[in-house]
Amino acid sequence: MAAPENTTVTRDGFSGRWGFILACIGSAVGMGNIWRFPIMVTKYGGMTFLIPYFIFVVLIGSTGVIGEFALGRSAGAGPIGAFGKCTEIRTGKKNLGEAIGVIPIIGSMALAIGYTVVMGWIFKYTFMAFSGELSAMGQDMSIIGPAFDVISVDNVLWIIVAAVVSLIIMAMGVANGIEVANKIMMPVLFFLFVALGIYIFTLPGASEGYKFILTLNPAGLASVELWVFAFGQAFFSLSVAGNGSVIYGSYLPKNENIPTSARNVAFFDTMAALLAAFVIIPAIAASGIAMGDVSAGPGLMFVYLVNIINGMPAGRIIAIVFYVCVLFAGISSIINLYEAPVATLQEKFGMKRAPATAVILVIGCVVAILIQAITSQWMDAVSIYICPLGAFLAGVMFFWIAGKEYVLKAVNEGKDKPIGEWFYPLAKYAYCILAVIALIAGAIFGGIG
Repeated sequence: MAAPENTTVTRDGFSGRWGFILACIGSAVGMGNIWRFPIMVTKYGGMTFLIPYFIFVVLIGSTGVIGEFALGRSAGAGPIGAFGKCTEIRTGKKNLGEAIGVIPIIGSMALAIGYTVVMGWIFKYTFMAFSGELSAMGQDMSIIGPAFDVISVDNVLWIIVAAVVSLIIMAMGVANGIEVANKIMMPVLFFLFVALGIYIFTLPGASEGYKFILTLNPAGLASVELWVFAFGQAFFSLSVAGNGSVIYGSYLPKNENIPTSARNVAFFDTMAALLAAFVIIPAIAASGIAMGDVSAGPGLMFVYLVNIINGMPAGRIIAIVFYVCVLFAGISSIINLYEAPVATLQEKFGMKRAPATAVILVIGCVVAILIQAITSQWMDAVSIYICPLGAFLAGVMFFWIAGKEYVLKAVNEGKDKPIGEWFYPLAKYAYCILAVIALIAGAIFGGIG
């Protein structure tokens, strides 16, 4: 049975600006910041990579992030309802928009399922850090490597744990569950990362890592590949995919300043990535492992860093702190990914919060268990094709279909002064084109973020 028309009137929401901002930071701060960003910095040359990365963070944060937040808030709904609102403005009918809005929901659910597998690994490694099993591996790669190979395809218990933890947080609601969890996890994550960074600073050889991060090769800026991957890192890190940012935006009070919130999200997401780089790159340098020998992805998180941490003084404590940081980053991201499908069941079928959450998390958990052996291919397919497509569709719906008058009203609501004249043309043309480039470049390069 369809939900009554006034369902959105009584929707749950964030209690205030910082609850919303911390939740959005949590959604953006994920594995890409930790297991990919530092390696991209090393691969493409420190500041040579960071300069274009910063440029794209500013560009995407000031267009796409603002747009998705404003789209969700103005419609008071997730992607299906928001896209339907846009086509209703243009044509008087919302059916087409709602049908298109299913695409980013599918993307969000598919990515959440893949993330559930990854979270299973993270929960297990966090437990192993506390129990001492990680430190017991020492630096014997014949033990560390095969341990990860086994866990990657046979980790049912910890996948269930990841799903149950997510279910508990989400079933408590937006304000009492998601917001409260992020108010705890995000400050702790940043504090622990700073503490780790200070500790790494004291290690012999770490200075070479800092030198590498601050290296600038002007000739390297001529590389098209460098700019493509810097763009991809910024694009995917800021979570513009037409789903999570839209649904979180729909929970935002009307009196909140969306451009300010978007700026804060982009800033703190970038700070998290930089903190990860200033922890991981100097740690690699201190270990004596050549920068080029370490690759991005799960191998960095579950193989190389175990080896490096176990070689440090007080390695067991460092492992606990590090994997707690990773755990908090992962939980905050996965609840954002599952939120759009959960909200869809609430909005379209009138389901209560707890049952809707249970249905989605049970489906997610079962499929995650089944796809363990192909998680990498699953995540690649979703991130290369569905996520940038969702971002493009959200941009087209809001900036092209809904139109300038609606967009500016939605963005300026809650602002003391209207946003600058630069915003609409930059978002309508530059951002939407960038979303297409993300899709095409991802297909060409086999993934760019």
